[in-house]
Amino acid sequence: MKIDTYTQKFEDVDRAVLDGEEEGLVKVHCERGKDKILGATIIAVNAGDMISEISLAMTNDIGLSGIGNTIHPYPTQAEAIRKLGDQYKRTKLTPMVEKVFDKWLSWRR
Repeated sequence: MKIDTYTQKFEDVDRAVLDGEEEGLVKVHCERGKDKILGATIIAVNAGDMISEISLAMTNDIGLSGIGNTIHPYPTQAEAIRKLGDQYKRTKLTPMVEKVFDKWLSWRR
C-alpha cells in the first residue's frame, strides 16, 4: 500500500514555542491520495496526552480532513494535529485551483 506522510514540527506551533518545547513533531501516515489515517508518531513532552486524538480518529474512521475541520483550543500543542489536517486540505485544493486557472486563461486568450 502506498502512503502519504504529513509532518508538523513543534517549532511552528505557537504553544510549543511559548513553552520552550520546540523540539519534536507529529507525523501521520495516510493512504495515498486519501485522508484515512493508517498510523502516527508523536515525539513531544506531552505526546501521551495528544495521541488519543489520533487513536479516536482511527477507531472511528475520521480522516485527517475531519481533524482539520475540528475546532482546537488555541494556543495548545495539540494544534499541531489540526495543522496536519490543513496540510492534507492544501493537497486537495491544488488540482482544483489549477483547473480554474486553466479555464480562466483559456477564456482570456
